[in-house]
Amino acid sequence: MVKKFSYRAGALVFTALVIIVLYSFKTQPVYTENGVVAQYTFELNQNIIALDKTAEAYKQGVASVDSLQHILTKTRLSYKKAEFYLAFHYPEFVKENINGAPLLHIEKEGTMPKVLQPVGLQVLDEMIFSEDPASQKNEIEALAKTLKNSYSNLYKSLEKNGLRNRLGVTAMRVQLVRMVSLGITGFDTPGSLNALNEAKASLTGIKEFYKQEYAASANFATNVSLLDSGISQLSTQNSFNDFDRLAFIKNVIDPLYKNLGLLENSYDENLVQTSSWNPKSQSIFGTDFLNPYFFSQLKPDEDSAGLRALGKALFYDNLLSADNTMNCASCHAPDKAFTDGIPKSLSNVQGKTVLRNAPTLLNAVYADRYFYDLRAFTLEQQAEHVIFNPNEFNTAYSAILKKLEANKGYQQQFKKLFGKKGVTRENFSKALASYVLSLQSFNSDFDKYIRGENNTLNQDARQGFNLFMGKAACATCHFVPTFAGLVPPLYNENESEILGVLANPLASAPKLDEDKGRLDNQIYNEYAWIYERSVKTTTVRNAALTAPYFHNGAYATLDQVIDFYNKGGGGGLGLNVTNQTLPPDPLNLTDSEVKALVAFITSLNDVSAAHL
Repeated sequence: MVKKFSYRAGALVFTALVIIVLYSFKTQPVYTENGVVAQYTFELNQNIIALDKTAEAYKQGVASVDSLQHILTKTRLSYKKAEFYLAFHYPEFVKENINGAPLLHIEKEGTMPKVLQPVGLQVLDEMIFSEDPASQKNEIEALAKTLKNSYSNLYKSLEKNGLRNRLGVTAMRVQLVRMVSLGITGFDTPGSLNALNEAKASLTGIKEFYKQEYAASANFATNVSLLDSGISQLSTQNSFNDFDRLAFIKNVIDPLYKNLGLLENSYDENLVQTSSWNPKSQSIFGTDFLNPYFFSQLKPDEDSAGLRALGKALFYDNLLSADNTMNCASCHAPDKAFTDGIPKSLSNVQGKTVLRNAPTLLNAVYADRYFYDLRAFTLEQQAEHVIFNPNEFNTAYSAILKKLEANKGYQQQFKKLFGKKGVTRENFSKALASYVLSLQSFNSDFDKYIRGENNTLNQDARQGFNLFMGKAACATCHFVPTFAGLVPPLYNENESEILGVLANPLASAPKLDEDKGRLDNQIYNEYAWIYERSVKTTTVRNAALTAPYFHNGAYATLDQVIDFYNKGGGGGLGLNVTNQTLPPDPLNLTDSEVKALVAFITSLNDVSAAHL
């Protein structure tokens, strides 16, 4: 999700009333367990109360926009100190009420969706630091009061239940992932762009908690030194755009992530088995950072080299289609990074194409929804849509199983793997899922460099990464480390975006592509106007090898794609795009910056899975 960044300082001065509001009600924490965390959550409570009072005064015209921005900044910094604890132990509550993204979303009511307005600190950040906060003073006051009430409920729960220290190391590591993926990219600060100061507050919160709870742990001095180094780097940078995110992640965050993960009993096996994130991983960009089995119905103890080999044989076998002319590789060829290199894949009907462009299958498993319109909910269900589609395989499981049972080679393979059960729909799905799950791509030149396995990465690629994570705002939709729309730090849901993609980017008069995307996916309890033209955010890993681009395959080169984003998408080109989630403002990227972005995207190439 890319969000609009804007900033305008207020012209008014602080009033005596606001000063009284901010400081007249300070008390002491009502509980003392886990001293550092208790203090952070207490300070956050005080600041949220102050924010509510200031927003009310601003609405009445007796507080300045300057004072409102000041207390919001203070509130957000205090939240960032406590975030590692609050967002880990109360992830859904925090997302829904405290610091969720400022985007319309739905709540399912029976068979119908209800569109909800966003609330919380990010929404307030976007409004209060907008070009005209005065026009939204009523909404700001209402949101501040809602935030106060929501956090008050959470805070009372903390008082009642006490503060827990369970999985403290895990909470800190998850916060490091959150900081890298959502913090320093600006995702979390859509109006103020105060991302670096907030990251500093976050590291400070982690540092004090770590010093309090883990002073006797291994690598203690080293980890404190890394935290101090990170805080220092965040303190000395001049601007959001200038910050060297690559050096920060490579030299501070990733080593810290590794060291904390080596602490004894820092995670439990239940978390390892049930989470999309793998607590045993030692790098945010590691090959094992995510658990692929979380996204599949296939269990780890069911998978094997033999099952994968069977799945690979099926993947390339034409018997999967009704007329024995198509297989999975027809649209996902290994020599094209598991795409087909054409705008829209060919149908089994002569002269026709399917609805959309074929995305890469490399890292395709890392998603909770599949296809551009998110109509499939599992990897196995994704295959079903291809099997039954009249324009693709145009068949059914019963027909495929009959062919497999008549093939002695397949009979023997299934019997060897599954015993008496042999050829069944479930076993067929497991084999195909095993192969697709194996198509992983986390060993690019960039990955090896940031993990410290390779000391060289060309300067353009380095600059391109920093642009991708900063000025160009790419990483606010294409989240690390998948560089797709799988949302961190829990990596359990997919984003879809409305960009205003053109039918033909070379046309003299721009015209929107007519594909309705998610609105037409036939998931009727999600049928809402906010999803018109909304499509899944796919990965930019291997994108240098997978032209043409977007769901309609209308963009022939990466330069065309970046130019589209640089101009603000369809809205930036003057078209009326309902609920465009891409800001229509230009990015003002120079030609050399576009070149650097292409160099970085190229450094993400890794098709080693094609040769397995």
